[in-house]
Amino acid sequence: MGPVVLLTVVVLAVFVGFEVVSKVTSKLHTPLMSGANAIHGIILVGAIIVAGQASDPWVLGIALLAVVLATVNLVGGFVVTDRMLEMFSAHKRARTPARTGTTTAGGTAEAGHPGDGGSGGGVAEGR
Repeated sequence: MGPVVLLTVVVLAVFVGFEVVSKVTSKLHTPLMSGANAIHGIILVGAIIVAGQASDPWVLGIALLAVVLATVNLVGGFVVTDRMLEMFSAHKRARTPARTGTTTAGGTAEAGHPGDGGSGGGVAEGR
């Protein structure tokens, strides 16, 4: 294939990829990122294979650049996925109340959660 055909394929792939990803709902972003990370791992392996078989210096340079860019893309995808999953787990942790021990007038530690039969965190019950 000639360079014009290859450039046309790349440009069309960019437009189609942008349209497909922009139409994805927010509920599917994390699974989509996981699948993209797997694809980027395959791309990294392919770039390493091409770099290992390069005979011309300029092909080797481009292949090493592809290895570096694929590595950055793969690591960045895992970082973004980890941050997205961390947002969901932090949301669940915020809903569960933390148990803390408080000292009452008698010097004993009690859990001061409302509705559990405790003294309410050291507050006198006669009030």
